[in-house]
Amino acid sequence: MELNFNGRKVGEGHAPYIIAEIGSNHNGDMQLAKELVAAAKEAGADAAKFQSWSNKSLISKAEYARNTHYDDTKKHFGSLFEMVDKYQFTPEQHYEIAEYCQKQNIDFMSTPFADDEVDLLVELNVPAIKIASMDVNHLLLLEKAASSGKPIVLSTGMANLEEIARAVSTLQNSGAKEISLLHCISIYPPEYKDIHLNNIIGLKESFGLSVGFSDHSFGTAIPLAAVALGASIIEKHFTLDKNLEGWDHDISADFEELKTICQESKNIFAALGNKTRTVSAAELEKRKRFRRCAVINKDLKAGHIIQKEDLEFKRPGTGIHPDQYQFIIGRSLKHDLANDSELAWSDFL
Repeated sequence: MELNFNGRKVGEGHAPYIIAEIGSNHNGDMQLAKELVAAAKEAGADAAKFQSWSNKSLISKAEYARNTHYDDTKKHFGSLFEMVDKYQFTPEQHYEIAEYCQKQNIDFMSTPFADDEVDLLVELNVPAIKIASMDVNHLLLLEKAASSGKPIVLSTGMANLEEIARAVSTLQNSGAKEISLLHCISIYPPEYKDIHLNNIIGLKESFGLSVGFSDHSFGTAIPLAAVALGASIIEKHFTLDKNLEGWDHDISADFEELKTICQESKNIFAALGNKTRTVSAAELEKRKRFRRCAVINKDLKAGHIIQKEDLEFKRPGTGIHPDQYQFIIGRSLKHDLANDSELAWSDFL
């Protein structure tokens, strides 16, 4: 399936769409958010993505009450409510960062967690609605997102195949015409043995949809391997400094890693080509130097009838080719030839 992200074609036959997942790595600081957007653009990303939850739309009061203190002060400060309250994006901040993305010529994207957040993102003309893995079974939110008319990108972390099928059916029955699934492992970071990149192929075969990869591994190897398996979208957490305090900085790509993912994913896509076997013009030209031609292995007189024992095959490949040897066996020479002479068709009677 091909998707249209505000004019940018996404899917099979197109270079991977790279999403720099900023999420909450802005740490509630709009200046840091803008620096992340600018850096994502410089690295080559197609989109800078945020998360559109508020301190009311995602977490219950009871859950806040259960999480008032954390021992890991590098990832957390104060209580859960204090962090969510600081890291949330207000509607005004959405408009501000969306406008900044437009100035930077990079797509603004975000993940909604409530109906009014879907409406806000539609109003901001995001290229697609991204649904988080946690909401594969939130059927009402899926229906709301599908009714927006926007392409839907659905992460599949924690979900079994039956749950994914139900989510896809819900989206399609609610009006979604363009859907992409993202294979995802919702562990930060996952062990390599648990990533199962071949699920990218499996999801394509199961649903006939565009499939990408939302990555939580360290480094660049795994998302680039996903591109080699045909992932049409790569989503990667992004930070300017892995040592910053906050939830996801340590598992995020830094600038150099994101730049590598952006550049090399396009190179891999170009190198994949198609399944039809072709030989390039450059390789055809190289045949002339690297293949072999027929030469004689001794001095021969005019009238000599060529035998297989008279022949060797050496570079270059500009004369009589090795696979044509049977057409010169038994033919007579027009003239004397010295040892190691390259044979030509004009040498025969």
